[in-house]
Amino acid sequence: MKRTDKVIAADRSYVAEREKNVPISQYFGEDTFSAKTMQEKLPAAVFNRLQDTTIRGKKLDLETANAVAHAMKEWAIEKGATHYCHWFQPMTGATAEKHDAFIEFTDEGAPIERFSGKQLVQGEPDASSFPSGGIRSTFEARGYTAWDISSPAFILHRGIGTVLCIPSVFISYSGEALDKKTPLLRSIEAINTSALNLLRVLGNRKARKVYATLGPEQEYFLIDQDYFYKRQDLLLSGRALLGAAPPKGQELEDHYFGSIKERIFSFMHDVEEELYKLGIPAKTRHNEVAPSQYELAPLFEEANLAVDHNHILMETIRTVSTKHKLAVLFHEKPFAGISGSGKHLNWSLADDQGNNLLNPGTTPQDNIQFLVFLVATIRAVFYHADILRATVASSGNDHRLGANEAPPAIISVFLGEQLSGILEDIEKGVTTNGTNGVIIDMGISKLPLLSKDNTDRNRTSPFAFTGNKFEFRMVGSSQSISFPTTVLNTIVAESLDVLAKKISAKGENTRQATLDVLKEEIKAVKKVLFMGDNYSKEWEAEADRRGLPNKKISYQSLPDLASDKAVTLFEKHKVLSSVELKSRYHVRLERYVKEIDIEAGTLCNIVESQLLPAAIRYQKELASSITITAQALGSAASLEPQKAVLSSLAGLIGSTYVLVAELKKTVEHVESLGSGEERAAGFGSRVRETMNAIRSKVDEIELMVDDEIWPLPHHWEMLFIK
Repeated sequence: MKRTDKVIAADRSYVAEREKNVPISQYFGEDTFSAKTMQEKLPAAVFNRLQDTTIRGKKLDLETANAVAHAMKEWAIEKGATHYCHWFQPMTGATAEKHDAFIEFTDEGAPIERFSGKQLVQGEPDASSFPSGGIRSTFEARGYTAWDISSPAFILHRGIGTVLCIPSVFISYSGEALDKKTPLLRSIEAINTSALNLLRVLGNRKARKVYATLGPEQEYFLIDQDYFYKRQDLLLSGRALLGAAPPKGQELEDHYFGSIKERIFSFMHDVEEELYKLGIPAKTRHNEVAPSQYELAPLFEEANLAVDHNHILMETIRTVSTKHKLAVLFHEKPFAGISGSGKHLNWSLADDQGNNLLNPGTTPQDNIQFLVFLVATIRAVFYHADILRATVASSGNDHRLGANEAPPAIISVFLGEQLSGILEDIEKGVTTNGTNGVIIDMGISKLPLLSKDNTDRNRTSPFAFTGNKFEFRMVGSSQSISFPTTVLNTIVAESLDVLAKKISAKGENTRQATLDVLKEEIKAVKKVLFMGDNYSKEWEAEADRRGLPNKKISYQSLPDLASDKAVTLFEKHKVLSSVELKSRYHVRLERYVKEIDIEAGTLCNIVESQLLPAAIRYQKELASSITITAQALGSAASLEPQKAVLSSLAGLIGSTYVLVAELKKTVEHVESLGSGEERAAGFGSRVRETMNAIRSKVDEIELMVDDEIWPLPHHWEMLFIK
């Protein structure tokens, strides 16, 4: 049987198990301990006290915690749960959980299910092996999880098991953040404080809370599971380290928004059904640009909830894919020669009155408020582009950024013609005073008519305004959106503080003062605005003239996380201490080194144990064929073409052996270097360069060797056969 036969058969074996025609509204959120569920399960007084904690930030008392824990336990047991866990987000970029059974025993030895308020509020997972960047040593292993009340608990089903998951922060014994959620929550508080302060300066007395909203667009690849387990590189590193590009990739653009194949359609249906049960508002699904690439996008949610939901979404895609005999690839560039995957992070600010602060309003006052928050965001990106770039630095993203399907490493802001023109008018001083009439004459009051189609015409921009939000397009598909959001919140909070202070200092005429400050700020930060092709060499040269940072490779960018400027910024807003921030830098640097080290080792294993033996076998068959043919035909044989192929193959095999030996020596040398920065630079440059040279040789060999001899599935098989 050929290796494609089993895959084709698998496509026909799927049988849908669920009943159809059940409205989403009937089961949406059924597996979350939501506010609606709590209101049903808790006494009114307890529910109201919990609301005081969740909404108004009052301290949670033990009596309330005990009541909530009891109701949560009873609800979870009804759902089939036998265990609970504090679900948290360590600095690995993934999630973590330690399951504890509800079962306990009375003094008489009788079993009973118990779950106390103390157990709900705090856990101790130990978790000493998680990366900490030097915050704690192994012998100082104690770490604590603490319930994040702002994110609802949920039920996780895996196989026949069911567990209650309690979203939590993860901190050290001495209180430092060991996770991604704690600084995110701090940044949410920072943006709330700074935004409310600015709104008061502008005369807005209605808003009582401002929060960031997110809508992450998740891209991913799907391949048949049989192929996945036949490739050590996909299994261990998440990407194909080798493989010749097929004659047809995405050139015809026939996959993009194309008809979704039946097998994938069934998979998507099951994914969304699980997400809806968990209260995750999945909205859009479609084929992406590359063959076998897809996208799933949710509706906007508050930042903390959106981050949790994106982690759950990725895990759900992984879990459901196995049931359909598929394997999901979240790597930013799993296949060379075709587009990689990102996670476009749509970010905005909203208040508790239902207003999007980045949405142009219907009155001149609304427009002024919108322009202030718009310019504050542009200002934040201009002054902290280096830190923002560092948030998306990873070994996977190094393959994607700037590769003609993703933004380049130069961060610029795209606004569209209409908004760019308005900012130019303000800078030129077209507005001479703050009266409504002048604002209307200037055209600002027409901003509510702004069409999203008119503001989102540049898909090459890393940071684009798209009608009522900014889209940060540099985030990699495998990355947690927590840290990019944390940084974005923090740098915008800092800019809001600066603008509020400047406006307040200019006198009592707030409107005129605001326009004067906007004029100054636009002039100072306009270098970061760009309307053209971000891929062009001309822009790279122009960006250099403007003084915009351009750190193309992650090891060049990561040190910006630990700069004095970054430390001052994050300490000022109480988002990350110097120790916490530098720990994240060291964790990210170490991960960068380890990922490339794993790739290099995997590459050597595959080439030496699978591909070169296959090539030598084919070389032997080819040589034998030439010898036998020459003996049979004698001088009449015309064997020069076959001999040329044999010579070429032998040369490629020999040079590949040399390169593999060189790679091993290079890795050994780089691993011996003294500092993390030196090792990262060595792996990001010399090691990767040698890996690329090996790939080039082996991909040539692949195109020469008999398909039945070549041990790895080809790219054309993985990407086009379903």
